[in-house]
Amino acid sequence: MTVDAVSDVRRRAAGSSGGDHEVVRPLTGYHHEAYAIPLPRGNALGDRYDRANLRVPRPGVLWFDRRYFASEDRLLLALHGRIDRIPEVIRTDGSAVLQGFVEGRTLGTGWPGGRQLSPRHLGQLGTFFHQLVSVDPYGADIAQVPVMGPGPDDGDSAAALGQLVDFTERRVYRKHEQRYGPLFAALGVVGTDGIDRLRERARTLRRRPFALLHGDLHRENFVIDLAGDLWVIDWELAMVGDPLYDLATHLHLMRHPAREAARTARVWCDAVERARPGSSDGWQRDLPVLLAYKRLQSVYTDVIRAARSLEDDSEVNRRRLSAVAWRIQRVLDTAREPLGPDSAPTRRQIISAYRNWLAVTPAR
Repeated sequence: MTVDAVSDVRRRAAGSSGGDHEVVRPLTGYHHEAYAIPLPRGNALGDRYDRANLRVPRPGVLWFDRRYFASEDRLLLALHGRIDRIPEVIRTDGSAVLQGFVEGRTLGTGWPGGRQLSPRHLGQLGTFFHQLVSVDPYGADIAQVPVMGPGPDDGDSAAALGQLVDFTERRVYRKHEQRYGPLFAALGVVGTDGIDRLRERARTLRRRPFALLHGDLHRENFVIDLAGDLWVIDWELAMVGDPLYDLATHLHLMRHPAREAARTARVWCDAVERARPGSSDGWQRDLPVLLAYKRLQSVYTDVIRAARSLEDDSEVNRRRLSAVAWRIQRVLDTAREPLGPDSAPTRRQIISAYRNWLAVTPAR
């Protein structure tokens, strides 16, 4: 997306003051492109931020996650002053929303996978979990944020996971089965056997009082500012649901070693119990079920995303295929328990599966 493509949005959001402001630092995400823009004089964010974050949806992007809230901006406005570690958000006119841009680096840039969080950052993460679960998900502020559709009854963790499993089957696998089904089969992912088994396990989850969830707590959604403090960004997958789902998503996406995962789980458990007693009930028994879902979900989403990236590449060479195969092999290995033993192809077999699929599949 060019600067011209966002200029009208930026001018509407930031207004003009003292001349034309240049859009800087395009930051590409999967669903949006983000732009750091200079704040005009007199803007309400100007006392605390040098720049604002403007996010523009990327057209034609597939959504592989079930969305709960229809407006991320409305949610962030509702959370203003409730959670410390969210950059401040303001409404600039009838429709535009600006968020303060935190100068710093993401955890993914400065603290790559496998490196444990410092005690300071882990403590701030614990504070974030505590404040998040302290928000009444059915209170007046959150209730005013439009939602995409009805959710399960409060506390019905089994139904909440069941809805996510159904979404993955219908909107990810079944919707794309005609095109990508042969590729899944070549990779040893046979139909929906893994999904069917997981659906049965989902019915065993214990009830926990629902909470507001971020839903996407990975390294690129944590920013460490210039003072060394942790901030949480990108709330497009936020939802109301089982608080344990946020922990499972976080552990899955962060790829912590076992010791660090246990350390994080203890911090989460203490934080959510202090916020709302009962929020961690049965967590040790149920966490493996939720992790199995996240691992299974990654198989279906990552296999398709990898295929689409190869389809969009004008020149697919062995190096490119090898990088895709390395990533998909890791995803399949991680999901071997929910998928079953047949889903363990070698890297060479994965390269062959993608190459053969590309050779016989018509262009999109």
